[in-house]
Amino acid sequence: MFLLLQLLVIVLGFISHEHEVMAAYVPPYTSIVVPVNKHTDAAKPLYSVEIMTAYDYVNDQYLHSNFLIDIDAPFIWHDCIVQWNIYPGSCPNNTLCTYAVSCVDYQCTTFRTSYSYKNPSCPLETNTSSFPGWGDCTCSVNVFNPVTGSCNQTLINYDDFTVNVSDGRKIFSGLYDAHPYAACAPHSTFASFPSNVSGVMAFSSSPYAFPAYFYQPLKKTLALCLPSKPSVPGVLFFGTGPYYLLPQSNVDVRSYLSYTPLVTQPDSFGYFISVDSIVIKKRSINVPANTTTKLSTTDPYTTLRTDIYNGVVRRFTKVTKQLRPAKPVSPFGLCFSTSTAGLKVPDIDFSLPDGKKWTVSTANSIKQITNEVACLAFVDGGATSEPAIVIGTFQFGDNFLEFDLENSTFGFSSSLLSKQTSCANFNFTLTDGP
Repeated sequence: MFLLLQLLVIVLGFISHEHEVMAAYVPPYTSIVVPVNKHTDAAKPLYSVEIMTAYDYVNDQYLHSNFLIDIDAPFIWHDCIVQWNIYPGSCPNNTLCTYAVSCVDYQCTTFRTSYSYKNPSCPLETNTSSFPGWGDCTCSVNVFNPVTGSCNQTLINYDDFTVNVSDGRKIFSGLYDAHPYAACAPHSTFASFPSNVSGVMAFSSSPYAFPAYFYQPLKKTLALCLPSKPSVPGVLFFGTGPYYLLPQSNVDVRSYLSYTPLVTQPDSFGYFISVDSIVIKKRSINVPANTTTKLSTTDPYTTLRTDIYNGVVRRFTKVTKQLRPAKPVSPFGLCFSTSTAGLKVPDIDFSLPDGKKWTVSTANSIKQITNEVACLAFVDGGATSEPAIVIGTFQFGDNFLEFDLENSTFGFSSSLLSKQTSCANFNFTLTDGP
């Protein structure tokens, strides 16, 4: 009996030690990481992330798809089909097949009630779509198409995505799997998308967006760095820092960031901040109190309500009177004659609460149209546009942005070019370990 008690003590001690080791384990990664690509072959410049969507057992490799980055979309949707029973040979060639969510499941009611796009142009969401021989109905839900601005119908599914992990300095061979509810849309839906882009990846605050499916040790923080050119990818992280960009391999990019609170808006899962004024060469352009400022990854340029836009253009015209004006090129209202050398103009500062400012330098304020013409990359949104300010992706280029969903803060670097680095400088070389 005594020997049995001794053995039990030893076994329990071993189990306790194993639990302590497991509790103390800290993984080598701090975030997931994916490359960000810029596309200029659609109606407007757009950005995508490359995600692993399925495993090809024949060729022993993951299949990759490109998804538009949308920080406003409530859930993921992409080019795929739903099936009730997936087995070898059931999925057509060159098609991604996923399991369907039934119209009788509670998730279907939730999606339709709170996350479906509501617009008179949308088709009716019905339960009539079914698969022969299975006696069940699929769940149709409407989505907003960020390229065309139209309404498209999708079918809710159980999905599976795989991404690489990182310590902020490099990527590891280890992978992270996420299993979100998403939606399938017909292949024809993506005709207006950039080539090789076949979906929308939701990075909003919605409980059905991609960030909601990442768990400890990953923190609820999205970091985004959009490249200014299509030739080299930028980078997107989800998780805590640090983040490093070459050639400053020992400088955490977070040290460049200033922070301002994120502001919630009813009926939106997007990200908003407060802008007190817009300052150009020490002169403030008034922004009315309680003005809403939205951050957007699908609007290519900053859009201002007409009263704010007119004030910005008047001031900018005055401080650049040494430049020769050119005929405006749509959608811009203020353009200049220039040369291949480009222009250097005064900074534009978004003045934020607590004395913070987000500086828009020449690289993010002037769009080179041709060798002879460059334009102020701000657009008149109209007299009643809401939100009154939408900061678009041209102003994001080569800026490091951090959305802290746990603390509701937004971090911004202003242009990284002044720090002798850019969003194209993350080291995507794969390594086996830390």
